[in-house]
Amino acid sequence: MRRTVGVAAASAAAMVLVAGCGGGPQSGGDQKLTGDKIVLGVLNDQSGAYSELSGKNSVKAVEMAIADFKAKHGDKAVTKDITVETADHQNKPDIANSKAAEMYDRKGVDLILDVPTSSAALKVADVAKEKKKLYFNIGAATTDLTGKSCNKYTFHYAYDTYMLANGTGKTTTEQIGKNWYILYPNYAFGQDMEKSFSAAITQAGGTVVGKDGAPFPNTSGDYSTFLLKAPTLNPKPQVLGTMQAGAELVNVVKQYNEFKLREKGVGLAVGLMFLTDIHSLTPAALAGTTYTDAWYWNFDAKNREFADRFQKETNARPTFAHAANYSAATQYLEAVQAAGTDDADAVVKNLEGKTVEDVFLRNGKIRAEDHRVVHDAYLAQVKPQSEVSEPWDYVKVLKTIPAAEAFRAPSSDCKM
Repeated sequence: MRRTVGVAAASAAAMVLVAGCGGGPQSGGDQKLTGDKIVLGVLNDQSGAYSELSGKNSVKAVEMAIADFKAKHGDKAVTKDITVETADHQNKPDIANSKAAEMYDRKGVDLILDVPTSSAALKVADVAKEKKKLYFNIGAATTDLTGKSCNKYTFHYAYDTYMLANGTGKTTTEQIGKNWYILYPNYAFGQDMEKSFSAAITQAGGTVVGKDGAPFPNTSGDYSTFLLKAPTLNPKPQVLGTMQAGAELVNVVKQYNEFKLREKGVGLAVGLMFLTDIHSLTPAALAGTTYTDAWYWNFDAKNREFADRFQKETNARPTFAHAANYSAATQYLEAVQAAGTDDADAVVKNLEGKTVEDVFLRNGKIRAEDHRVVHDAYLAQVKPQSEVSEPWDYVKVLKTIPAAEAFRAPSSDCKM
């Protein structure tokens, strides 16, 4: 895998906006870089259900962040020797655990990024705590990362189940239907989604009339038992809330349309959706579906400029996971630059409480209490095919959910 990005990326470095990054590295006394280099690790699904929404293109996003950091700081950069190590955790917690330990211990990784699949993400948080090494989770949604499993070295960066439910669950209950049937993948992410959505639905005056956990990973791709059950429930659900993601969401939606559940009076709400899911299904399959997004590539000129660069590198538009990995890598490097060291404790001290504005984080803040990174989120809707004017521009943003409202308050379960 290529370890550097072409010099063309450097010319765009001026568009990168980061907070607290002026000047060269500060004097750190005895503090210095370990081995005079920085190693970033991207640990994610590169072959399975979540490989399209993040996968190898998240590695590319991190490489872009490194190139922009070098171009911005030039000879004043804390080091020019910044490399990337990658691994495929295959969505398996035990593999994530062993790969994380290998990255920290044998590969010299200073920061692990991404890690979709909540069960895997929680294992990596344990390893980061044990090794006292930095971990920025991008791809997992469980609120336990900032709750009972929080720790000094783990930061939860992009989204979580509360953010998703607070937007989609509340709005859909108020505007589409109060009776829900929830279908979720039966592991940590899905269980947390079911819990968060049920709470949001109830708070909005709705009722969960039925819920089922489907196998994960669902190697057969068959959800017919659950989908055929939904319209037979009494009372009949007005909304099917699917909490699957990536390739599994694609299968659910295809079968939902095949069984004509919309025509049978069961609307569709998607708990978590990525741009790559819409691209795979086509907007026609999802037209009118409302969901909560952490970032959208065509939201404004700043996002689009980044998306144009990303597309030149990957031949695809970025999902929010790709943009968040770019942002997280950038903010880590800027913290090292400011601290003058990659010592984990010094970097944590620099990050805690920081306010950030960059291509991903709008009204961003890194909370010291639980290491939840809060930022604006967006209530979005899939366009009908007739309104799609260019490839990948499948969504219209209905409203911005301010950072202060998008995420839950710090949990008493978090004990740093």
